[in-house]
Amino acid sequence: MNALETVERLKQRFPNEPEYIQAVSQVLGTIEDEYNRHPEFEQANLIDRLCIPDRIISFRVTWVDDKGKVQTNMGYRVQHNNAIGPYKGGIRFHASVTPSVLKFLAFEQTFKNALTTLPMGGAKGGSDFNPHGKSDAEVMRFCQAFMNELYRHIGPDEDVPAGDIGVGGREVGYMFGQYKKLTHQFVGVLTGKGLQFGGSLIRPEATGYGNVYFLESMLQTRGIELKGKRVLVSGSGNVAQYTVEKLIELGAVPVTLSDSDGYIYDPDGIDADKLAFVMELKNEKRGRIKEYAEKYGVKYVAGARPWGEKADIALPSATQDEIEEADARSLVANGVIAVSEGANMPSTPEAIEIFQQAKLLYAPGKAANAGGVAVSGLEMSQNSERLSWTREQVDERLKMIMSDIHQNCVKYGTQPDGYINYVRGANVAGFLKVAKAMMAQGIV
Repeated sequence: MNALETVERLKQRFPNEPEYIQAVSQVLGTIEDEYNRHPEFEQANLIDRLCIPDRIISFRVTWVDDKGKVQTNMGYRVQHNNAIGPYKGGIRFHASVTPSVLKFLAFEQTFKNALTTLPMGGAKGGSDFNPHGKSDAEVMRFCQAFMNELYRHIGPDEDVPAGDIGVGGREVGYMFGQYKKLTHQFVGVLTGKGLQFGGSLIRPEATGYGNVYFLESMLQTRGIELKGKRVLVSGSGNVAQYTVEKLIELGAVPVTLSDSDGYIYDPDGIDADKLAFVMELKNEKRGRIKEYAEKYGVKYVAGARPWGEKADIALPSATQDEIEEADARSLVANGVIAVSEGANMPSTPEAIEIFQQAKLLYAPGKAANAGGVAVSGLEMSQNSERLSWTREQVDERLKMIMSDIHQNCVKYGTQPDGYINYVRGANVAGFLKVAKAMMAQGIV
């Protein structure tokens, strides 16, 4: 397999899908050597079968707003690969949702899920519906209309969606209720459910907590403590909030948060009381992060990202491609020692190259932010057992999973000079597990 030739072939087959091509390019470039050690993979044309989704389901979603006007959106589910378990991956409600974005996310999800060591395949879905500014009744009607089609393609042993951007506990609850009504079944078909009906403790916190646990493991490879380190965090949603919560608990000093309008820089650090204000602001009032700067009298920069501020660690926790080449150069120049991704693919390929050239500790999202889907997998296990585990039990399992992921990254990513290429380590570890399962199951 020649990675460049394969990517060019995929570009021709799937034009106008830049996000998908970017994700595939990043993975193929790191697994090429390992793939070519297995001639049986090439004979079975495994690379095309790994890159191209099993199926893409698209459908119209028709719903009625509060004014009685009929609205239409597009709905999608990309079921990428189920070689190691049922399809598993989030549902995203956001205006930016396109087949290309979902294909890239489902492709990444396949390897991320394999890294967790749990039996989960890879998928992603969503709609170009934006829940922001909609009433609860409008969101409910949309979720029910969305599930009227999606329910045909999912199930506890077939495909188990979860939340993602724009899809939280409210949306999952509405979709679960409609699935139950349509099928007459109460089963673990969605994760991220409320605790009252099959949800798991630690699930809202899992992506942020898991990223910090992974960061700790990375720092330990160089004998560095997290305590006292100043940390740049982007975003102010679920992932960012619980990243900050865990950083505070472990003695680090988070100094930034952001949203689509700009970022705040708090030189004294965001403490528990300030975080509580952010959670109320974002989760209940649906406000803007600028209000934090107004309340606490700190720096606010409109229309910018926080990567130019001086700190020790950066944890991008907002969205894809938020760290570009110039941002990466600023981070390196300012002495950042580690970058661990809470968001999906937040660093561009050019930025990643700069991090690795500078020998930074750099962890890609498929490894560092796998805590969310890991606890989704643990929720599936609890649903299957008809049991609920304690907060401590779930958190301990999450720590173990993140430690196992880190060990696999070190195993496959350590270079001759001792530098750990976490991108290569994560990609090769996830790829080998999926590839060997596919080979064992024949040409299907």
